[in-house]
Amino acid sequence: MAISFHTFGDGAMLINFEQKIEQEINNQVHLLATRIESANFSFVNYITPAYCSITIAFDKSQINFTDLKEQINGIESEINSLDIIPRKLYIPVCYDRSFALDLEDIMKQTGLSASEIIEKHTSILFRVYMIGFLPGFPYLGTLPVEMECSRKAVPRLEVPGGAVGLAGLQTGIYPKGSPGGWQIIGNTPINLIGANKINPFLFQAGDEVQFYSISKSKHKSIIEAQKEGKFNWANVYE
Repeated sequence: MAISFHTFGDGAMLINFEQKIEQEINNQVHLLATRIESANFSFVNYITPAYCSITIAFDKSQINFTDLKEQINGIESEINSLDIIPRKLYIPVCYDRSFALDLEDIMKQTGLSASEIIEKHTSILFRVYMIGFLPGFPYLGTLPVEMECSRKAVPRLEVPGGAVGLAGLQTGIYPKGSPGGWQIIGNTPINLIGANKINPFLFQAGDEVQFYSISKSKHKSIIEAQKEGKFNWANVYE
């Protein structure tokens, strides 16, 4: 596996893999990031994996760029993508027109009917390629080419939390209210931040995600169950 190392500002390193969105490459990204994290290097401040790169912030008073590169090279030579066993999460989405703010626009762009869009969106096993944009925002891929649609020409000033959107060949979920330009197809009642008190965010890069359709009344009941601490998180995690 060919990787390259680059300085990234004053105290960070950028590790580039082959620059394309592909599951095998992303597997290698997250396995290397996991191995670096598990090494518990005192000089590493944080690790941020993306589609086909990793950013590592490090303490310059403890290690320099060249020595860090040698450390990473030693770990990289041992990794094997077969070690990855992804988590699978099942996420309910209400595709009711009151939540699907851009359904008409998506239908015009794709030529698909509302039922076809929902059927395709719920039939795909998505991969969480990275977390970014907002804390806990998952970038999931990949949509079939017939569902590809552009971002909004004028972003909304406020997209509601839980909104499920499409952009290009990606789908994602807004963990909280935020400005944004993704085409909104529905809404999930599941809390993405501080959801189950195990991890700060519901999703982790490398997870697999399956969406399924729920009614508006079920959407409301799941929200209420979470507020009352009665929601069964076993329904989300396989």
